[in-house]
Amino acid sequence: MKSINNTKIELLAPAGNWDCIKAAVANGADAVYFGVGTLNARVRATNFQINDLPEVMAYLHKYNVRGFVTLNILIFEKEMNDARTLIEACIDAGVDGLIVQDMGILQLIREMSPDFPIHGSTQMTVTSPEAVDFLKPYNLEVVVLGRENNMKQIKTIHDQTKTPLEVFVHGAICVSYSGQCLTSEMWGGRSANRGECAQACRLPYDLVVDGEVKEMGNLAYVLSPKDLAALEIIPELIEAGVTTFKVEGRLKSPEYVANVVSKYRKAIDEYLAGRDYTPSKEEIRELQQSFSRGFTFGFLKGTNHKQLLDGTFPKSRGVYVGTVKKVLKDAVLCETLAPLKRGDGIVFDAGRPEEKEEGGRIYDLRKKGNKVDGEVKEGLIEIVPGRHDINLTKVHVGDKIWKTSDQELDRRLRKTYESEQTYRLFPVSVSASGTVGSSLVTVWHDETTNHYVTVESSSNLELAMKRPLTSEYLGEQLGRFGGTIFELTNIDASFSEDVIIPVKELNQMRREAVEQLLVLRQAPPCYQKNEVKVISKSKKRQNKDKQTTENPNLIALCRTMEQVVAACQTDIDFIYADFEFTTDYPKAVKAARAHNKPIALATPRIHMPGENAILNGLIKAEPDAILARNLAAVQFYMDQNLSIPIIGDFSLNIANSKAVDLFLGRGLSRITPSYDLNIQQMFDLLENSPTTNIEVVIHQHLPMFHTEHCVYCTFLSEGTDFTNCGRPCEQHRISLEDRIGMKHPVRVDIGCRNTVYNAIEQSGAEYLANFLNEGIQHFRIEFLEEEAGKVQEVIHLYREALEGKRTGTSVWKSLKATNQLGVTRGQLIKK
Repeated sequence: MKSINNTKIELLAPAGNWDCIKAAVANGADAVYFGVGTLNARVRATNFQINDLPEVMAYLHKYNVRGFVTLNILIFEKEMNDARTLIEACIDAGVDGLIVQDMGILQLIREMSPDFPIHGSTQMTVTSPEAVDFLKPYNLEVVVLGRENNMKQIKTIHDQTKTPLEVFVHGAICVSYSGQCLTSEMWGGRSANRGECAQACRLPYDLVVDGEVKEMGNLAYVLSPKDLAALEIIPELIEAGVTTFKVEGRLKSPEYVANVVSKYRKAIDEYLAGRDYTPSKEEIRELQQSFSRGFTFGFLKGTNHKQLLDGTFPKSRGVYVGTVKKVLKDAVLCETLAPLKRGDGIVFDAGRPEEKEEGGRIYDLRKKGNKVDGEVKEGLIEIVPGRHDINLTKVHVGDKIWKTSDQELDRRLRKTYESEQTYRLFPVSVSASGTVGSSLVTVWHDETTNHYVTVESSSNLELAMKRPLTSEYLGEQLGRFGGTIFELTNIDASFSEDVIIPVKELNQMRREAVEQLLVLRQAPPCYQKNEVKVISKSKKRQNKDKQTTENPNLIALCRTMEQVVAACQTDIDFIYADFEFTTDYPKAVKAARAHNKPIALATPRIHMPGENAILNGLIKAEPDAILARNLAAVQFYMDQNLSIPIIGDFSLNIANSKAVDLFLGRGLSRITPSYDLNIQQMFDLLENSPTTNIEVVIHQHLPMFHTEHCVYCTFLSEGTDFTNCGRPCEQHRISLEDRIGMKHPVRVDIGCRNTVYNAIEQSGAEYLANFLNEGIQHFRIEFLEEEAGKVQEVIHLYREALEGKRTGTSVWKSLKATNQLGVTRGQLIKK
């Protein structure tokens, strides 16, 4: 017998504008998420403004749909007051919750309102029970897991935390872990953590293996994933503990929203009704038609690096039709695998998507030269393009054909939300009572919201001489809800004698009841709200006017044993080991001890269920400190009550002083600010933070992509994951060469996750004097592939700069590094 999980399931739809909201409501969404202004992860969407919030929420609540506002980016110090204004507006408008990335914003919301609902964004990079546990003190309503979690891991997180979980089920996949991609801003000044992803993963790259470009044919898009489509595994996801199914697409069309929401609504409802459901080929094709780079389950069914991406194109293709068999004078011959009709849009794919492709609309379809009316399901067909649409001399035998648009489907989808029709009906029951000489009393029950209203007649009931009021008659009159969202499901009339009242009274009572029920539905929820200051004067940095007399500490992060040994032979103050294999950490600790150098060990950047042994291994190596790179590691080590310092790394995404306070308050001894901060934003943060507890990375190859997808397994192995790939990463070194010839190293960690590092090292040495003046005492330089001599040279140059023997400018020029701190250079405004 089939087991049904009857937990309340929520289908969450994206909305970039009003039409998308209507499309979501009309097609069965339980909730909608949308951005307000620019403080959200889709600033290119139309979005809404603060003064739109009351109207938006009233509309959604009318249809019993919840509305969530996205505040899912990092917020810089100077933006905190704007964020507070938005939060206040959301509380006042009765928004059902905020979707949040920034831990400082999380803290601010809780200070402003202890009961306002918060959803932890996927940008928080929550992928394990320990990370969920870290968030529990802030009473989050829902946590959005990383797209990299598989169903087994999702169930583990659910079972261990009992926290409602939200999972993306459809739409674009980021190749990098959400919240851990710095590529867009590094190359184009548009940060993914700031809502301006430039989609660097969709660009072509050459695969450079051991210094040589590998011949890949037309596989150029080695970091461009297909689109997620989990329609077929909705039952498994529900049984794994998923309570909210999220559709990606705030930049997509309302037709896309209508299409995707309706399909997932059907799948969820079929499961909850206890019926087996398998999407038809036509339903899958319709999903592909709205937007598709090819469909994948992503990591939900487990790791298969081979199926995650196609590699031959980076953009939406639609439905695959077939290949060109022959080019005729005015048409092409094709063995079609998908239905085609006049007016459909097509494109010819020659394997060079970066070039202009031939495409247009179908003017006619023919079979053996004879015109075909209507739709052709499959078979050998002559496709006649519109005149002047397509240059057939540029189409070749073997080119793929994709159906890029279907006007008939779009019209059908638009009909669901463009009319002024009522999109949903909600049951109302009525009880009526009264006696002669008194008012008719009716109690109206909105069964969906459990609201009750009482409406009395303005005139009294009279004794009926004929045709007294009956339940049937009252139901006929009071149930005339045409044009409203209500429908009468039951009426209970209780009269001790025959009574009558004019029909106009009944009509007026019905109108009053509808109005009152709508007011109750649309009334904003009441949340607690406290008046708080974003930056408290009492929390201003205590030591602002006290210049430190201590010597600043220079820290070297090393990624090989050779680098550790080389650093030990210098006057470095502290060493961090960040090895591919954490099993080599004891050797690093031993080498540091032999030279009387303190050493910290770095955790992986991501933590998955079942990986606590890695974190325990660091403790067993007996380091002098630990560099924690994710929320789970912070929680794990806080639970251990370690006597050694825990240092928070850049990947915790600390971008404002509220976040600094939160992490220091949770037990970290130092934090490293986010690389999203440019130099001015960094100093804005320092203005309100205890600088002795802040560490600045002053030299590094910036880690751009950090991804579960393994380039080594995909392109240098016949395997699909770490169990059968043969570990090519141990024999080879890969770099990705971009369009301007820069080769970006790709390195692997113990969890087989790949990090793509920027080809050129960067230096913030120019600002050393400014940092010293602000009281910064901890400066980190990071190495990637440098040999021993280079390690010692870099350490020597920075030591001289810290001691005032060399200018910062001479350091970065000597090293031929980019003069930059973090992902963008910025401009320091002198105060």
